[in-house]
Amino acid sequence: MTDYEKRRNTAGYYLLFISLGFSLGITGPALPSLANQTGSTLGAIGAIFLLGSTGGMLGTALSGRLFDRIKNGHRVLGLAQLLSLTLLAIIPLANSLPLLLVIFFINGLPGGIINTGANTLLMWTHGKKAGPYVNGLHFAFGLGAFLAPTVFAQVLNLGGTYQQAYWALAALALPISLFLMFLPGSPELRDEGEENEQRPANLRQIMPMIAVAMLFLFFYVGSELTYGNWIYTYAITLDLADATRAAYLTSGFWLSFTIGRAISIPVAARFKPTQILAVAFFGGLAALALAISAPSSLTVLWIATVAVGFFMAPVWATGYNFVGQSIKLTATVSSIIILGDSFGGVVLPWVTGQAIERFGAHTMPWLVISSFAINGLIFVIMLVQSRAMPQVALAGE
Repeated sequence: MTDYEKRRNTAGYYLLFISLGFSLGITGPALPSLANQTGSTLGAIGAIFLLGSTGGMLGTALSGRLFDRIKNGHRVLGLAQLLSLTLLAIIPLANSLPLLLVIFFINGLPGGIINTGANTLLMWTHGKKAGPYVNGLHFAFGLGAFLAPTVFAQVLNLGGTYQQAYWALAALALPISLFLMFLPGSPELRDEGEENEQRPANLRQIMPMIAVAMLFLFFYVGSELTYGNWIYTYAITLDLADATRAAYLTSGFWLSFTIGRAISIPVAARFKPTQILAVAFFGGLAALALAISAPSSLTVLWIATVAVGFFMAPVWATGYNFVGQSIKLTATVSSIIILGDSFGGVVLPWVTGQAIERFGAHTMPWLVISSFAINGLIFVIMLVQSRAMPQVALAGE
C-alpha cells in the first residue's frame, strides 16, 4: 500500500468517526426534548441508551466476521454510514417512546459496524505504527461529539428547533457516506514479519487479555457516555444553567475531550501507553472529585467538566493500542474486545437515568467517578496480564 493510499484511507476513517461523534454529541442536549416529544419521563427516555447500545453490541458482534471475509470493507462502512444518517434524520419525528427505542436500537447496528470496522482497518493500514493514528481517529470522534451540541445551541439561538439540528447533522454526514462507498481498495491484515516474533495461538490462549480488554472498555465507555450525555440534564435539573448554557457545557466537555485527543497524538508517539493512562486516570478522578465537592457552583462544574473531558480523552485509544501490542488484532478479535465498549454504553447511562429519576441528578457524578475508578483498577490488571503472557498471534482467522 502506497503512502498516498494510507493517507486517503486514514482521512476516510477520520471523517467517518467525526460523523459517528455527531450521533453521540447531540443526544445529551436533545434528551429533554425527546422526552417531551414522546411524552416520557427522564428515567424512561434513558432507555434509548440501553436499546441503542444493545443494537451496537449486535452490530459489533456481526462486524468481526464481516470485515474478515469481505474484501471491500470501505463499501461496508459507507453503507453503514448511510443507514446511520437516515435514522438520525428520523429520530426527531418519532412520536412515541416505543418507536424511538426501535429507531435507536436499529441505529446501534451501523454504529457497531463503523466502530469496529474503522478501528480495525486503520490498524491494518498502519500496522505497528498505528498508535498515533488510532489516537487521531478518536480525536475525530471527539471533534464530531463537540460539533453536535454546538450546532444544537446555534440552531436554537437562531430560532430553530432541535429537529432542525438533527437534520443539519444528517446532511453533513451524507458526503462522508458517499466518500467511503466509492473509496477504492481496502487494507488487509498483514503479518509484517511478525511470524518470527510471535508463535501462533488459538483464541483460548489469548482470551484472558481479551476479557480484561473488554472490561477496560466497558467501564471507560460507561464513564465517558454517562458524563457526556447526562451533564446537560444534570445542569438543567439542578438549576445551574438554562438550555443554551447547558448545551454549551456539553460542548465544553467534548471540546476539551477533543483537545485532549489531539494532544494525545504526538504524546502517543513519545510516551508509553502505561504512562499516558496513569496520568489520565489520576487527572480524571481528581476532576470528578472536584465536581462532587461543589455541586451548587456552575464555575466549578465548568472547570471539572473541561478537566474530565481532557483526561478521559486518551483512555480508549491508548488502551486499545496497548492491547494491540500484546495480541494480533484480527477483525474478529477486535469485534470481541469492542463488545466491551457496547456493553459499557448500555449499562451505566441507563442506570444513571434511573438514578436521576429516583434519587436526583446529584447521583450522576458519583456513578461516573465509581465507574472510572474501577476502570483504573482494570488497567492495572491489564498491565499485569500483558506482562504474564507471551506475545502471541491469533491464527486461523
